[in-house]
Amino acid sequence: MATKFKTTDEYLATVPETSLQKAREIREIIRKAVPKATEVISYNIPAFKLNKVLVWFAAYKSHVGFYPGGTAINVFQDDLTGYKTSKGAIQFPLDEPLPVSLINKIIKYRIKDLAE
Repeated sequence: MATKFKTTDEYLATVPETSLQKAREIREIIRKAVPKATEVISYNIPAFKLNKVLVWFAAYKSHVGFYPGGTAINVFQDDLTGYKTSKGAIQFPLDEPLPVSLINKIIKYRIKDLAE
């Protein structure tokens, strides 16, 4: 049976060593962008909540996943051309710096979008 995580720290204790640093980095980027947000586990991965869940993230062997939802992916599709994306996810490769300003723009968009 799969582990049910209760905290982000519990989750991070299980991620592949190759992606741990990037996972910690994206966590800090999100924390700084939304200091009032609460860290939660949603769909068994880390998420940040401000009334509703704003964004999720997850660590994998070859990338860090960032999940801002489908609307955000559509809005920022021109900025995301260098990344693998799906309906609600962006994959940031481990061998490239995280795009901090883009992540911050997406988070600001999500805050505004969820407030409407």
